Parts: sequence; structure tokens; C-alpha cells
Amino acid sequence: MGNDARREDPSLTCSLLPVSRIMRSLTVAVGWLFVALPVVAQQPADTGRSMLLVPSAVWDGVADAPASGWVVLVRGDRIVAAGAAGSVTVPPGSERVELPGTTLMPGLIEGHAHLFLHPYNEALWDDQVLKESAGYRMAAAVGHAEATLRAGVTTIRDLGTEGLGDFDAQLRRAIDRGLVRGPRILTSNRAIVATGSYAPRRTDYAFDPPQGAEEASGIDEIVRVVRRQAAEGADWIKVYADFSVGPRGEVLPTFSTEELRALVEAAHALGRPVAAHASSAEGMRRAALAGVQTIEHGDGGTPEVFRLMKEKKVAWCPTLAASEAYAEYFDGWRKGEGDLPARVAQSRAAFRAGLAAGVTICFGGDVGVFSHGDNVRELELMVAGGMTPLAALRAATSGNGRTFGLEHRFGRIAPGFAADLVAVRGDPTRDVAALRSVEAVFIGGRRAR
Repeated sequence: MGNDARREDPSLTCSLLPVSRIMRSLTVAVGWLFVALPVVAQQPADTGRSMLLVPSAVWDGVADAPASGWVVLVRGDRIVAAGAAGSVTVPPGSERVELPGTTLMPGLIEGHAHLFLHPYNEALWDDQVLKESAGYRMAAAVGHAEATLRAGVTTIRDLGTEGLGDFDAQLRRAIDRGLVRGPRILTSNRAIVATGSYAPRRTDYAFDPPQGAEEASGIDEIVRVVRRQAAEGADWIKVYADFSVGPRGEVLPTFSTEELRALVEAAHALGRPVAAHASSAEGMRRAALAGVQTIEHGDGGTPEVFRLMKEKKVAWCPTLAASEAYAEYFDGWRKGEGDLPARVAQSRAAFRAGLAAGVTICFGGDVGVFSHGDNVRELELMVAGGMTPLAALRAATSGNGRTFGLEHRFGRIAPGFAADLVAVRGDPTRDVAALRSVEAVFIGGRRAR
């Protein structure tokens, strides 16, 4: 999904448009992502400015329930105190922001997004990457980023520019410098795929179409591609461990375990974690044995594979929302009507198996396949699939913070953490649909909504 779940329709697989060199700039390798992200987004914060946020309750990202009567004190871009109103010393001259009727909580961390895509019922994937210009798609991504931030998502992991090279790093740069508004972005450039395994399908065109992911074969070439992507600003390395390459379009592994291990070793040596697209049990098994940090989709996961992932501490983004979106677009399915499409039934069964095995679940819906700003759709499906609202909400905040190596600065309300906050009406720990009623968003201590 995104550039991932096009198994049943080859026309939906990724391609690469020629990228204007004018849009490129030198980017510096960001270091070990597990340590930090840029603290400041939107605009440089005034480190002397204090703000007291006064909601009806505060949920800190880990507690069993929101705490009524709490306030949060922010100075500059950081949280300096959180607790009962009478226990927090407020500096003279602090701005007081009343948020009555709301629960204040950490901003959401979206684990699987594609800012350079829009829903396929608006334009098929091939049409987006082959017919929409690079400038148009960058402009659209700016709008998608703002819609995402306004929905309460303050950090995203963008898992592929879908043919636009390092444009994710360029968009991140523009956001960090305050030129446009959006969430903090963890970038991944293009996915790495086995040569000849991806798309647009060469057999579908009278010319050799550009590919939407970066092709590589053999350990030497794989290592070279990893190093180049890191040099271009990729925070994560994404690899396709399998794809629909079988003679009848069936999903089969595309890299050997040894190749995947070489990729992971090269990425880790440069401080980059690895996300693996894998929708077959064997692709998932190879990715887990290779040492990736997350597996995306996993519709074909078995109890045995999920137990292996649990043992290897590999987290999982099930992307339930994208599976449903595909069924709506291409199977003519309407939720609650008719028989459940096979792809939806398979993803739901895998989700139950993953939960039963105790795999760490990421919040990440493959947004871009469906509308940006509708990120909560994935959380609602996670709850419908068996997670409690509290567990789903933890996955979207402190849980993804740990999984993405951000646990000391993002995903919680505590002194020293970034002031990335969202106020919603209702109690989202009881009903995640409350996240659709966003009253205020703060990123880096500045109000964005």
C-alpha cells in the first residue's frame, strides 16, 4: 500500500518520474535516528516564552486514564511541567490557554504515510506518478502535510516518495524552516527493490517505464544504494522483501535472507533503521531474521511468523485502513454491505494473529492510499480488530515513540519532552473517535490549529 499493496492490480505499483536536479540540494546524513529528531518545526521557538495549557484533563501517553484538573506548562518548544493545577509553578507573564471540555494528549505519531500520494479513487497510482508533474505533486504534498498536522498528527514516518527521490527530505527541510506547515517527517526516499521485480510493469508499456523504487541486485549493489540514500537524507531505509513476481502474480520473496542482512547491516552502520514491506509469510520471516525494525502490511502472516517477530523484537504496521480502501476502490465493497472481500478478511485475520502473539503493533495506516488527515481511521480499525482504545492510543503515541527511537523526546507529556500536543473533545482512551474532534494542535510549543 502506498507503494506497497498493489499485488492484485499491477497498474498500481510504483514508478519513478525523472526528478529535476534543480529540486535537489546537498543533504547531510542525520545520524542515528534512534537518538533524535529536530526539536524545532514551523518556526524557531522563543526559549523564554512560557505558556500554560489548561484543559479539562491530561493524558500523558502512558497512564491508564486521563488526569482531571491537570495543566501543562510549556517553555519555548519543551514541556517543563505537568500536574495538578496547584502543583505547577507558573512564571509571571506566562500566556494562559484555556481548553475547556478537552483532553490534552501527546501529538499522534503516524507510522506509515505517503505524503506524495492521494487516494486512488481520485487518480490511479500510475496516473499520479506518470502524469502528475513533480511540481504539482510537491505542491499537493504541502497541502497533505498541513491536513495531517491539523488532524493532530505531529510526527510521521513517510515510507516512500513514490517516484520523487529525495523530495521528502526537501519537504521536511521546508517545514523545519517554517516555510510551510506540517508534521515532523521521518524520511525514506525510495524503497529498495530487487531488479526487475517492481513497476510500472515493463510489459504494460511500449517503452521502458521509469521505476518507482530503486532497483538493486546482489550485496555490493544493495550496500551502495543504502549508502547513497542515507547521503541524500533518508532517515529510514525501506526495502521490499517480497512482491507479486510469481508466474500467476503470486507474492514471492524478492531478496534472499543474506541480501536482506547485508542491507540491514549497511543501514545500521549509518544509523538508519529498516522498514520492510512484506505481505507473505516467507517474506516476513526473511525480514525478521535479517534484523529489520518494522514490517509493513503482513497480511499473510502466520502464528509462527508472528512469534518469530515477537522473539526478534520486530514491530508491525498492519495498515488495516489501506486494505479496506483497496476493497472499496477495486472490489466495489461498501463497509457493512455484502460479503467481506478476501483481502479485508485476510488482513483482519492476520491482525488477530499478531495480537495473540504479542507483537508490538505500530499505528500506521498507509495514509495517502486514503485521504490525508483521516489518519484516525487506522486506530478505529485497530480497536474494531481487538485492541482496546487505550492500547491503540498508546501505540499511536508513546508506543511509536519507542519503536521509532524517539522515546526520550516524543510521544509523551512529561518534563523535557517536545511540546507536540493535541487537545480533543471527549476521552480518547475510551473512544478513539474522540480524536476526530480536534480543538487545538501545538508543535514545538507553537499553536498550529
